[in-house]
Amino acid sequence: MTIRELTGQDIQLSYAAMFELRGQRPPLASPEAFQRWVTQQAAQGYRLAATFEAKAAEAQAVCGFRVLNFLYSGRQLYIDDLSTLPQARARGHARALLDWAEAEAGRLDCESLHLDSGVQRFGAHRLYLKAGMDITAHHFAKSLR
Repeated sequence: MTIRELTGQDIQLSYAAMFELRGQRPPLASPEAFQRWVTQQAAQGYRLAATFEAKAAEAQAVCGFRVLNFLYSGRQLYIDDLSTLPQARARGHARALLDWAEAEAGRLDCESLHLDSGVQRFGAHRLYLKAGMDITAHHFAKSLR
């Protein structure tokens, strides 16, 4: 397994993995639309890292993240998206990306690593707890559309 950051045309290699998590969102209407969206989000610091296996051209898992600064937590690496292809689950891809993100956070002088997770994602919660993360808040949201 290898991990690398994706830019340019390579962003499309993570389309299928991201679709597993966010397929209902308009930016995932096509690989090209996804690439345009990621490129636009890069202006806000959004980046992608993905895992690859030797015999697979497409990413097996993807992590979308950015660095944010908050009064409550200081500088943090925030994971927006973490998704694995169904056939690649339970093979260490998500954990490898979490470890990579933690190392990247350290490299970028972040004080902490954060993510939000849907309350129904029990398997993901187990992974995050095993990775040393704590449940520190409830996230509240109100749809405006």
